[in-house]
Amino acid sequence: MATFNEKKTCSQRMENFGRFVWNSDTGELMGRTLVKWVYISLYYVAFYCVMIGLFALSIYSLMKTLSPYEPDYQDLIQSPGVTMRPNVYGEEGIEVFYNISNEKSYEGIVKSLCKFLSAYNKTNQMEKKNKDCSNTTDVKSFLTVNENTKHACQFTTDMLGNCSYDKDHTFGFASGQPCLFIKMNRIINFIPDNKTSPTLHCFSTDEHDLGPVEYFPHGSFGVQYFPYYGKKRQPNYTNPIVAVKLSHVKLNKEIEIVCRVNGSHIINDNPHDPYEGKVTFRLKINK
Repeated sequence: MATFNEKKTCSQRMENFGRFVWNSDTGELMGRTLVKWVYISLYYVAFYCVMIGLFALSIYSLMKTLSPYEPDYQDLIQSPGVTMRPNVYGEEGIEVFYNISNEKSYEGIVKSLCKFLSAYNKTNQMEKKNKDCSNTTDVKSFLTVNENTKHACQFTTDMLGNCSYDKDHTFGFASGQPCLFIKMNRIINFIPDNKTSPTLHCFSTDEHDLGPVEYFPHGSFGVQYFPYYGKKRQPNYTNPIVAVKLSHVKLNKEIEIVCRVNGSHIINDNPHDPYEGKVTFRLKINK
């Protein structure tokens, strides 16, 4: 007839567990002697030391193949994007809507433009030790300190003509003749072909709504600002900008405006990227 194991009491269970943790009869700690625990510990120490060493070696080898000055692969970004200030985003992208008779409607825009243009202040450019490249023919040699250190050409607010803060403290917004500032994004080692400056052209579907457009300086991004050598080689680089003054915009009407950069190696007709080589925005000035 089968027999059943007797149910152990709590004290018996605790006694068995204590014997498992330390068995004084056999000198075993948790089922193994101290010598075996030493061997096991040494094995795992050696194993993890080897693993850490291999991991460190692989990271070191990888870092030695990477340049700290420029990315190895730039094939995904071949043409620069274009942005503008002010960049007030609405439901359908950038929307610059304001009322001439309501100063508060454009007060925030003016403040944001002042902050944006502060980097182009003459004093700031001098403090960054950026160079005046206006009368220089060999810009590359002029900016080179050594192989891994480059100066940058100055871009100052006095180049912005009628769109500078000195000419109009509201950048034309108070008079219904606003100034907008267009810049190209940085791409390391990007150079326009044939050493020609990329030009900017702004237009709308109905040119009568937009009227004539003024550009400062000269409606182009100076070739002396290319190429950009990267943040490490050229830490004080400042993007060139083009100021666009809309002097005869039709009031009380929403206008869609496209500012397109034209130049070699610049793509501006990509339907999948609205900011590659161009920027589109909506403008409405109420009176």
